[in-house]
Amino acid sequence: MSEPQPNQGPTGGVTPHLTIPSRGGAAAIEFYGRAFGAEEIMRMPAEDGERLMHAHLKINGASLMLADEFPEWTGEADITPKGVTLHLQVDDPDEWWNRALVAGAIPVMPLEDQFWGDRYGQLRDPFGHTWSIGGRKRS
Repeated sequence: MSEPQPNQGPTGGVTPHLTIPSRGGAAAIEFYGRAFGAEEIMRMPAEDGERLMHAHLKINGASLMLADEFPEWTGEADITPKGVTLHLQVDDPDEWWNRALVAGAIPVMPLEDQFWGDRYGQLRDPFGHTWSIGGRKRS
């Protein structure tokens, strides 16, 4: 068994691993940098030189993994992400929300003060993934 490589990825907890449709992995890394301040830890291109086999990002202190879709392995092409919302709990939800909108995210649920005490809303990124942004209401 080989030894783990440095910066290979998280070693505990739950880490989302997104599949990006239509060979959009590299564009997703750029978008997440603009929208959510993502820091690229590493990327690994596929042998075909076109697709992204694996990438590790840090967003707001947490890891996010992503890769292009590989229909030859999964049997699915041009997938439509659904059923999961990635949540960002942040210090200034309005700042994070506005930055994501400027980067190209589409509002799904408006950012508003909620009954549970947070300011909360949902966005969809250009790759079909839903993100929620929340933080304490301002007094």
